[in-house]
Amino acid sequence: MTLVRTIARWLLGAALVFTGVGHLTFARAEFVAQVPQWLPLPPDVVVVASGVVELALGVSLIVLARWRVAVGWLTAAFFVAIFPGNVEQFVSGTDAFGLDSDLARGIRLLFQPLLVVWALWSTGAFAAWRERRRSRSS
Repeated sequence: MTLVRTIARWLLGAALVFTGVGHLTFARAEFVAQVPQWLPLPPDVVVVASGVVELALGVSLIVLARWRVAVGWLTAAFFVAIFPGNVEQFVSGTDAFGLDSDLARGIRLLFQPLLVVWALWSTGAFAAWRERRRSRSS
């Protein structure tokens, strides 16, 4: 694992810890505004649960180097799972986090796949999957 990947993994972990804290404290109302209306759970429950998951993933990315590949896949899956919230914000035109135009909300949608790639690259998850695939075909 290269130093650059390790630093990228730590930065992603720190960002998730910060965002998780935001879910539970200072940005809670902003996150509640993004919860898709079709979810059958109270929005505050979704925000608290996703905040706890973000905290756990963030800490895991930083301290569980031995399990980084598994944590990378889990983090990528989490980013995919929360994508409907970003779509909901775009479709409904909800202003949150300074995203007060369709253009701004649309640009944000483009960054979600980058978070998935960041999680898979920085943890070596994609490289491990590719290596496993090569070894099976040999």
